[in-house]
Amino acid sequence: MSDLVLWGMFLAVGIGTFVMRLSFVEIYGRWRIPTLLSRALVYVPPSVLAALVLPAVVYPHGQGAFVLDNPQIPAAIVAAWIAWKTRSTVLTLAVGMAALWGFKVIAS
Repeated sequence: MSDLVLWGMFLAVGIGTFVMRLSFVEIYGRWRIPTLLSRALVYVPPSVLAALVLPAVVYPHGQGAFVLDNPQIPAAIVAAWIAWKTRSTVLTLAVGMAALWGFKVIAS
């Protein structure tokens, strides 16, 4: 693949991404979104966050097998419980990291 074709592909993908994002901004500003869709869109950020975080917690270091002695799993459970009970992001991060360090010390 030549450099010109590669740069053309980069430019096309960039323009396509920009147009897709702009279309949602423009449509959302001008059209009325149905209430069912608005209620469903509330769950998009948490589901994307879960999809990003869960594989990193369950499969540490990119390995393909589930490991029972993984200290990240109980630490994530503790952090999830704190988040559910307190709804505090800072407290969840602090307790989750303390739990992870504690479980790592216990495991070693």
